[in-house]
Amino acid sequence: MGPLPRTVELFYDVLSPYSWLGFEILCRYQNIWNINLQLRPSLITGIMKDSGNKPPGLLPRKGLYMANDLKLLRHHLQIPIHFPKDFLSVMLEKGSLSAMRFLTAVNLEHPEMLEKASRELWMRVWSRVSVGLWESSGRTLDDFLTFPRHVFRVMILPPPGGSTVLPVTPLSPHRLPAVFSSSQNEDITEPQSILAAAEKAGMSAEQAQGLLEKIATPKVKNQLKETTEAACRYGAFGLPITVAHVDGQTHMLFGSDRMELLAHLLEKWMGPIPPAVNARL
Repeated sequence: MGPLPRTVELFYDVLSPYSWLGFEILCRYQNIWNINLQLRPSLITGIMKDSGNKPPGLLPRKGLYMANDLKLLRHHLQIPIHFPKDFLSVMLEKGSLSAMRFLTAVNLEHPEMLEKASRELWMRVWSRVSVGLWESSGRTLDDFLTFPRHVFRVMILPPPGGSTVLPVTPLSPHRLPAVFSSSQNEDITEPQSILAAAEKAGMSAEQAQGLLEKIATPKVKNQLKETTEAACRYGAFGLPITVAHVDGQTHMLFGSDRMELLAHLLEKWMGPIPPAVNARL
């Protein structure tokens, strides 16, 4: 008989793009490392308030860095993450309270569905975003975007043979040249949006509706609050945090870029896409 699995907790919010990156890496490694991966839906706004931290939307330099960082990480980690068109609205106005209460209800009633439901909500807000097509060349809008000076200012580079660089401020489908087409990033706040994500994750319409009806119950509200408070007790000041319980010790690691350090505590690191996963891609 092999060694018993070590417990690793992932505290996350679908409003956090880095939570998605950490989530996918842990899902790739959970069998390789023989870990008991426990997903902990939490509320990032509660953690920010408790710690005194500020979201990237309130710090322009942090927002600029995030935009470029996610673009590089998309290719490095092979996760289809994109920067939302309405970043400020997504981060500061819409929030994720209903979505995280829904995932809390899923975890309470159908924990076997939590991984897929979480992924679908991330896909809605961080993946199915404005992508556009450069019709004259067949290349995507992403091939022509850079982010100089400010996160909401982009430069659209000319098509092959062109000579003019077109500034667009802010990034908006209404301001893009006619050669582009674009689609809206998908909502995670309205009931129908959450139901759509749930059904795409494999739930029946009746099952999804039943869980949605529970998000306003004291049981679900209190559970989300308790999980968020647990993250704060571990020392969280943002998300994701990974909490590893190894050899009688507890280690809290912040961010999606601490997986190599987590591997040091558990097993060897084989890169963000281990061979067993890479063979299936």
